[in-house]
Amino acid sequence: MSGLRVMVVDDHPMWRDGVARDLAEAGYDVVATTGEGRQAVRVAAAVRPDVVVLDLQLPDMTGVEVAGRLAAGEHPPRVLVLSASAEQEDVLEAVKAGASGYLVKSASRPEFLDAVRRTAEGDAVFTPGLAGLVLGEYRRLAAQPAADDGPRLTDRETEVLRLVAKGLSYKQIADRLVLSHRTVQNHVQNTLNKLQLHNRVELVRYAIERGLDEG
Repeated sequence: MSGLRVMVVDDHPMWRDGVARDLAEAGYDVVATTGEGRQAVRVAAAVRPDVVVLDLQLPDMTGVEVAGRLAAGEHPPRVLVLSASAEQEDVLEAVKAGASGYLVKSASRPEFLDAVRRTAEGDAVFTPGLAGLVLGEYRRLAAQPAADDGPRLTDRETEVLRLVAKGLSYKQIADRLVLSHRTVQNHVQNTLNKLQLHNRVELVRYAIERGLDEG
């Protein structure tokens, strides 16, 4: 994972240092660490990390607020929340603010390091059990019929979108469709551009609204 730039935001110095050390030992480039939300927003704009590992409990502003400000920035990083809380409200608020994934702090070191890698690749990564919670909320929000006059996707883009909605990683989609990982990423990026969406989480919601996860 050499070259993958990661920033760690957590107000507990020992935990923050431990996470940064684990990332560095695994080959990630830890470009910044901080324990305050406002400083995190300022520093992220300056160092432009690929992934921000973000705690929800910060002294000056919530992690949800930080995620929202990062998502609204000129060069938004992908955000992986790493929190002690697995409460439904915390998870949903973080995702709605722009977090790409949500991991509880009881996750193992290999699970965490893999989650950072997958987040950087564009996957929506969640602690087991939380993905179903998020998808269930999206289904609830999608109760109203969707309009049929949206942008036209190619058959291949629709096929990739259907597998994204089912929670498959890019590698799994590539294996199933006998495509390269890069080709799958290109299809997803083209689809995001056509639909004017910003990340994979929004793409999953779009697909669920149209029932593509059930096909």
